[in-house]
Amino acid sequence: MVQIRGILEKVKNGELSVDEAQRALEGASYAELGYAKLDFQREERTGFCEVIFCQGKRDEHLVSIFEEMTRIHGHAFGTRADQHQYEVVRSSIESACYDPVSRIITTGKKDIDKKGCVAVCCAGTSDLPVAEEAAQTAEYFGSRVERIYDVGVSGIHRLLSKNEELQQANCIIAVAGMEGALASVIGGLVKNPVIAVPTSVGYGAGFGGLSALLTMINSCANGVSVVNIDNGFGAGYIATQINRLAVRSPGQE
Repeated sequence: MVQIRGILEKVKNGELSVDEAQRALEGASYAELGYAKLDFQREERTGFCEVIFCQGKRDEHLVSIFEEMTRIHGHAFGTRADQHQYEVVRSSIESACYDPVSRIITTGKKDIDKKGCVAVCCAGTSDLPVAEEAAQTAEYFGSRVERIYDVGVSGIHRLLSKNEELQQANCIIAVAGMEGALASVIGGLVKNPVIAVPTSVGYGAGFGGLSALLTMINSCANGVSVVNIDNGFGAGYIATQINRLAVRSPGQE
């Protein structure tokens, strides 16, 4: 969270200019770049800093946004990036890192203790890009993540062998394409919330994830909520909100 002391420390260390500090201290709700309005107060309002959706952005816009976010917060997080976009950002920000599986770019360094537990499950290896987007989003925002991959219902014994890990999680993210049955099965096994993420993995009648989406929405298992197709980021965000609430309860870490 961007607090007054933190802003003053950044000025002292030469990380922020006087003008930038004044803008932050005066409570400006955003930074105007012309083509973008960067919401620097979002973490103070919601507990989560703004994240950059990279897909479709022009190179010069993307670089400038990453530069501003990194300068103010000391770090930045971008989703749905490709290799070219990473190379463009990396040419300007030396600390930039890229994961080609989740397609996430991070810059700077965010020191945070990871607490609680979010379990991220996926049905098959083809679902890994969405599962990793969810897992890395949850980790970025401070959740400890347990990855349980390739546990689809066609070999349900694989999922059942991980029942102990599922029971210990404060929230479970179930990522699946095809018919999307994984979320219902997990929902019938655990007492804590399940966030279902349909993926666009599957053959023609899967309709790019629509079949999995409808299955998950129509789940007969209670405690299952659903995000949009391939929306790993949204699942990781909501799971962290749930995990933070659980961590505040007595006996949670």
